[in-house]
Amino acid sequence: MESRKIVIIGGVAAGMKTACRLRRLDADVSITAIDRTSDISYGACPLPYYIEGLFENLDEVRRTPVGVLRDEIFFKNAKGFDTLTRTEATAINRDQKTIRVRNLDSGEQQDLPYDILVLATGNTPIVPKLPGIELNGVVALKTMKQAQQIDTMAKTAKSAVIVGGGLIGLEVAEALIHRGIKVTLLEMKDQIMATALDFGIASLVHREMRKHGVDMRLSESLQRIEGSGKVERVVTEHGSYSADLVLIAIGVRPVVDLAQDADIDLGVTGAIAVNEQMQTSDPCIYAVGDCVESNDIISGRKVYVPLGSTANKHGRVAANNISGQPERFPGILGSMAVKVFDISVARTGLSAEDALLNGYDAVSIRTSAPDIAHLYPGSKPIVIKLVADRKTRKLLGAQIVGPGVVDKRIDVIVSALSMGATVDQLAQFDLSYAPPFATAMDAILQCANALRNKMDGLVDSMSPAEVCQRLEQGEDIFLLDVRSPAEFDEVRISGATLIPLGALRNRLDEVPRDRLVAPFCKLSMRGFEAQIVLQQAGFTNVRYIEGGIVAWPYELEM
Repeated sequence: MESRKIVIIGGVAAGMKTACRLRRLDADVSITAIDRTSDISYGACPLPYYIEGLFENLDEVRRTPVGVLRDEIFFKNAKGFDTLTRTEATAINRDQKTIRVRNLDSGEQQDLPYDILVLATGNTPIVPKLPGIELNGVVALKTMKQAQQIDTMAKTAKSAVIVGGGLIGLEVAEALIHRGIKVTLLEMKDQIMATALDFGIASLVHREMRKHGVDMRLSESLQRIEGSGKVERVVTEHGSYSADLVLIAIGVRPVVDLAQDADIDLGVTGAIAVNEQMQTSDPCIYAVGDCVESNDIISGRKVYVPLGSTANKHGRVAANNISGQPERFPGILGSMAVKVFDISVARTGLSAEDALLNGYDAVSIRTSAPDIAHLYPGSKPIVIKLVADRKTRKLLGAQIVGPGVVDKRIDVIVSALSMGATVDQLAQFDLSYAPPFATAMDAILQCANALRNKMDGLVDSMSPAEVCQRLEQGEDIFLLDVRSPAEFDEVRISGATLIPLGALRNRLDEVPRDRLVAPFCKLSMRGFEAQIVLQQAGFTNVRYIEGGIVAWPYELEM
């Protein structure tokens, strides 16, 4: 009996994961992976770190942990399947179950038969059709070749403009700053990572980037690029900026041409529609990775969030189903993390704004806390924002930022969201504790309890953004700083009145009863306690400032 023929179009993350898993499950099936480039099975996520100079050999992004290059020979000998590089799939004939392919070096064409076809065609950077976009020195970052181009240009560049404030834009901004290049970042929206972070958390990232010399230009759109053969400057509606290098990083779109031409259904996001088994509208054709849309686990809506972690999961699920081992892909939470200079940023689930748009009665809070015991060397602060549904008390999402450890905490939230936990259940998670690793009540648990207090009506609070907005609108807020005099002398919010928490009960007559009182401290643990003291003394208009000084993204007095 002739073995089944599996053909995979795309040889990077999802495609090669599918092929490797298939071979482990079935020694007899015929597997052929094809890719139009010669750079297969590379990791795109490390490319900004190559540009920064953290490793010298670009081929490291194609090597195994023990240093073996993942090329055609590796996949043939170690993994047991064939890979056709520099080979482009040009058409799918679903009736004949064949794929027309063309060798890009020889021009030779042939039809490859398949029993099962897997589309892993990935995504491509969005490049706007603007004057000057074709100039030398204007580049996107998706491939190894593009990373090499940027690295070469960075050796002589004095200034660079990055267009787009997403993950790639942030990472390359840091890479170029570390190489001594003046960096201007243009973002058409009023914040970076607008689809992933709320404004308050993003503002803390803005502060970090400006501190390290990135010229942040928010709410500013690229109009054109100018230069004589090579880029010299970019022009926006507000001015122009010199540039020897321009990175276009405004997002990506799924590569769906083959699927569309073969009348395979696309989803509402424009990516390929698949079921939980990764099958397309043709049951003999699967699709995986950055060319497909996913189901958002919390909202139930279709989303397009291309990530390498998701691509690898897609590949495993597709291979299992093709091999007769039923498995479903439940969807995604949009979990991601990024390093930005001296801080880390992570998020998962829904933001407060997205939760409201999806019909939830969302309530949120942010807290600041040390990542490990304050007395242990290396303790650093983190800011956590939790979002929950007021009615069911189920967690909906989280965002964490700071110089301390954020990744393990966002993964705790991922676990909680995946099991449908409530904020009350999260507060009782039995997390590990020792001073080098956490505080006795971990920062996550502290934030969960703060949110429970807010949901139960024990206290109320305001985000720094709300405080700033209300002050700008002319509201007369009494900013009550309950830190120590030494802390106040070191750094403070302009216009705040100092009454240390230990003195508050004896100085209540200094606090106005006819104004909104907003107590705060470094982290706002004392701000929360000050609100309790004031409420017990009969004050009825008190809301502490979430996160305190640590989470305050605006200018401070020194």
